[in-house]
Amino acid sequence: MTGSDDAALIIQSDSTVLLDVHARRADEARAALAPFAELVKSPEHVHTFRLTPLSIWNARAAGLSAQQMVASLRDHARYPLPTSVEREILDLATRFGRVVIERRGDTLLCSCSDQAIAELLHRDRGAGAYLADRLDDTTFRVHPGVRGLLKQALVAAGYPAEDLAGYASGGALAIALRDKTSSGVPFVVREYQRQAAESFFVAGSERGGSGVVVLPCGAGKTIVGLAAMTLVGQTTLVLTTSLTAVKQWRRELCDKTTVLPNDIAEYTGERKDTGPVTLTTYQILTWRSDREGEFPHLQLFRAQPWGLIIYDEVHLLPAPVFRATAEIQARRRLGLTATLVREDGREGDVFALVGPKRFDVPWRDLERQSWIASASCIEERIPMSSRMRMEYALADRRSQFRIAAENPPLLHARVAR
Repeated sequence: MTGSDDAALIIQSDSTVLLDVHARRADEARAALAPFAELVKSPEHVHTFRLTPLSIWNARAAGLSAQQMVASLRDHARYPLPTSVEREILDLATRFGRVVIERRGDTLLCSCSDQAIAELLHRDRGAGAYLADRLDDTTFRVHPGVRGLLKQALVAAGYPAEDLAGYASGGALAIALRDKTSSGVPFVVREYQRQAAESFFVAGSERGGSGVVVLPCGAGKTIVGLAAMTLVGQTTLVLTTSLTAVKQWRRELCDKTTVLPNDIAEYTGERKDTGPVTLTTYQILTWRSDREGEFPHLQLFRAQPWGLIIYDEVHLLPAPVFRATAEIQARRRLGLTATLVREDGREGDVFALVGPKRFDVPWRDLERQSWIASASCIEERIPMSSRMRMEYALADRRSQFRIAAENPPLLHARVAR
């Protein structure tokens, strides 16, 4: 399709991809690009995407091959695909899965596809610190306590591990989805919600059980969580963003599943209960009495042998919870979010510690099927004072988000709306 005016993508040698929203095949191109590229910005006429190592590795984890990614770009490219971009996609895509964390008997191992990669990682300052005895040219013994830290280091080294070491079992949980809600209204899990839960579970094999489901706001991510709970059938810890979200999860569990109300516990500022299904917030987990103190409530991760931990709005996961998650890699972990982008740039930690993207569906598809409301987007440009522009220009990326959000004219514009 190269050279056609209908083609919507302009692919640049720095791995930036521009989408002309006015091109005839723009929607088709967006759907083809979204699984392996990150959306950077979406103003009125041209949307900007970027190909990154994480976007490529997430696509590989979801089953997309390098050849499929390249073919999608070529099919929608207005101009020839730069050779450097094709090479980068092939290189990054083939790195995923060349390092495998697996278990043989009671021994946790890190196996490399060839001796050169093993030697590179052995000498790497980050990954090498977590590789214990070298058993042969391509295999290292790994202490179970550093499984998460090793995975973080491998992502940083450019060789993300495929974790096939399996999971410890939690206590049994009697749960099923209802045919009718508690008020008698027929209830059916939507097809994409079912697919999302099954893509996470992968029939209970070690190839599933950890990862992130990405769905637009309003698409019913909580229902995906409930469906995943029924597939796993084990004690579950649900981490949410607020007390309001805790109450919502409780309502949905009581309304759409067979879990008994007495089996649902809340661990919040109001009460500190645990049960077969425990609902809590990121805020309570990261509370401490002083700035240098310990986080006493992180012990909840070890309060009982959880069979599944659900991270609601995983893109908001606080740093202390990352550290706790690094220590519980033997537990099944499901992240739910509308975006993989984090303000602190720690998308790699979500990939390594919670898991890769398992399922994603374009919001346009759900909009077309009337599962979510049609969106009407308006771009409104807000001025910034010269003083704030200078502060913004000199700030780091994380601080820039805060400065832009606190721009006084922006706050006034929000109030006016």
